[in-house]
Parts: sequence; C-alpha cells; structure tokens
Amino acid sequence: MAMSTETAMAIKSYQNQAEALVKNYLLADPFIPYTSVLGGIFACKVAYDLTQLISTFYIKTYNGLTKIQRIEWNNRGMSTIHAVFITAMSLYFVFWSDLFSDHQHTGIVTLRSSQFSIVGLGVSVGYFFADLGMIFLYYPTLGGKEYVIHHSLSTIAVAYSMLSGEMQLYTYMCLISEVTTPEINMRWYLDTAGHKRSAAYLINGLAIFLAWLMARILLFLYMFHHIYLHYDQVIQMSLFGCFLVFLVPAVLFIMNLMWFGKIIKGLKKTLAKRQ
Repeated sequence: MAMSTETAMAIKSYQNQAEALVKNYLLADPFIPYTSVLGGIFACKVAYDLTQLISTFYIKTYNGLTKIQRIEWNNRGMSTIHAVFITAMSLYFVFWSDLFSDHQHTGIVTLRSSQFSIVGLGVSVGYFFADLGMIFLYYPTLGGKEYVIHHSLSTIAVAYSMLSGEMQLYTYMCLISEVTTPEINMRWYLDTAGHKRSAAYLINGLAIFLAWLMARILLFLYMFHHIYLHYDQVIQMSLFGCFLVFLVPAVLFIMNLMWFGKIIKGLKKTLAKRQ
C-alpha cells in the first residue's frame, strides 16, 4: 500500500529532527567527551550481553558454571573487547598517526589532541566506569584492592586527559598495556574450562610473558625516556596534569613489575610440571 504524502513528510521531518539532534548535540564539540563515555558504557553492556548469549549456546562449559563464575566470564568478555579496541587506537596514535609526531607538527606535544583521540579516550573512560561498577558490586570476586587502585588511577588520568586535552600521548602509551588483557582473560577461561594442563595454556602463558614484557615494562621505560626528553613541554601543562604524568605511570609501572614477578613464577611452575 502506497505511503501517503503526509506520512512521508512526517517521517522526513522526524528524520531531519533526529539528524539535527545528533549533529548539534551528541556530536557537537562540547558534547563529544560525554557522548563518547556514554557510548563506551553502552558498548560494554552490549559486549557483556553478547558474551553471555554466545557462551550459552556455543560453550559447553559455560552452563555448568556457578552464577558468579558466569558473571566473571561475561565481564572478561567485555574487557577483552575493550582491550582490542583501545589497543588498536593506542597503537595508531602512538606509532602511526601524525598527531603526536615531532616531525610533522609544531607546538607542544603534551597539549595536542583531536576529536578522534578524544572519542577513543571517552570510550575507555566508559569502560573503566562500567568495570569499576562491577568490581564494587561483586567485590572482591572480580578484583581486589590492586584492581580498584589500578582502575581508579586509570579512570582519573584518562578522564582528565580527555576533558583537558593534555598528556594524551602518554595516556595512549599507557593504554597500549591493555594488549595483555586478552591473554590474561584467556588464561582464566582455560583454567575455568579445565584446560590448565593443555598446550594452549602453556602457549598462552608464554604470550602473557612476552606481551607483558613489551607493553608493561619496556614500553613504560620508553615512555619515561620520552617524558625526560620532552620535560620542557611536560611542564607547560597544568599543575594537576604534571602531577598525573609523573605519578600515575610510576605507580602503574611498580604494579606491573610486581605482577610480572608473579607471571614469571607462574610460568616457571607450569614449565616445571611439564618436564
């Protein structure tokens, strides 16, 4: 049945109003950070539900888990998807984009930002909010004090960088460390599914060791060196921005070293059992 002229005009009017709402508010420059955060929270909900749906039908182990184990299973699926997204974004901005390049841009590197870089950070802030909420809700099942400290520092630093436009290069350098999250989650999945003695578990353990060494140890050392070389530009930031640049990476690096020691011990123990 043909659509009447009045109906077609009404639909077109609503479409134009929706487009104007998106353009003038949701995607307007002042609202991009907040829209990105809300988008990140929504994406986390979708990722959580998709993990639950797919696991229910395709992972036999899932239905035999306890309620809290299924919650953690879904939460790790959510964190894995965020890790893939933010790692790709971070690698692009740090190593491939001209935004923070010393050769392509003039001006202070610690004050550079773009709409695209703000969106990436906003999505990550949304994830940290969602994950922190779940950690507090099910504390300490999904993570103890160290996770609360890690996520709280990350949320404050990433949110400040997003809103102020400061230190975004160093924020993205830190976020590259999320590349270790999928391997950590896979270790938990394999253990929970009863595959702790499998070859996949050993290979994944080696992957954790290498990824952690590269992204959470060596890359942080490179970042500290970069901060030293660009100290004159770092101090051009606000006092709080300088405080975050010097404090947050240092605290995270110490935590990374502590966790790296545990990873080495665990890997040695796994290898000893297989001999």
